[in-house]
Amino acid sequence: MRQPRRTVTRHRVAGLTLRSLTSPGPGAVTFVLVHGIGMSHRYLARLHSALSAHGTVVSVDLPGFGGLPKPAHDLDVTQMADALAGLLDKLRTGPVVVVGQSMGTQWAVELAARRRDLTRGVVVIGPVADERRRTLLWQAALLALDTLREPPGANALVFSDYLRCGPVWYLAQLRHMLRYRIEDRVSRLQAPLLIVRGSRDPIATRGWCRRLRAAAREAMLAEIPGRAHNAQHSAPRAVAAAIVHACASMPTSDAHRHEPSRGNGR
Repeated sequence: MRQPRRTVTRHRVAGLTLRSLTSPGPGAVTFVLVHGIGMSHRYLARLHSALSAHGTVVSVDLPGFGGLPKPAHDLDVTQMADALAGLLDKLRTGPVVVVGQSMGTQWAVELAARRRDLTRGVVVIGPVADERRRTLLWQAALLALDTLREPPGANALVFSDYLRCGPVWYLAQLRHMLRYRIEDRVSRLQAPLLIVRGSRDPIATRGWCRRLRAAAREAMLAEIPGRAHNAQHSAPRAVAAAIVHACASMPTSDAHRHEPSRGNGR
């Protein structure tokens, strides 16, 4: 897969350090890719490349991840979403299609619920965490099962990023991940939602994804055959195709302009 030209920049937002990797592309759509817990832009690189043929792509490393400095204080899902919003304000992206994977789905949904002016569409890949399995033991067991279904290269990438993240920051964020009720927040979205899952994903099950689809005002569900939780890495072209197809029904930037909605999104 051709690697697009990328501009890598560190940013300071409200005392926090974030990183953006931007590839200008054709068309009016800007895709913003948000990694999951413990991870970085590296396991979104293949999806980044696939989407760069369809628009500008910005991959983001959030505070404490991807080798970035750990914040001096804890950040919950809303605070992390605010940091992401501050970065998009700084980059002057306008309304974007925000794409989150795993815990990144929570940060993406919260961003869209809090800042409707910044999002024309929301994509969640392998959304977490199923309210019927929202415990540390359940998630650990499902993660172990998923590693058996992922290609070796994907597992190596995940575990190397986990090492860079470190256990303290990982566990702090895991606590927030297990408390966040994404099923409530998707009901607040004004932007259309696309849910993507690998057909063999034990973490984001079909039943769970269907419940999220039912909770949202406007949502679609796409399954990637034969793939597990990290479908964006193992099948980037298929995931990109599903996103691009969904974008055809998403509002244009001009149609989606309105004042920022801050706070709880209500």
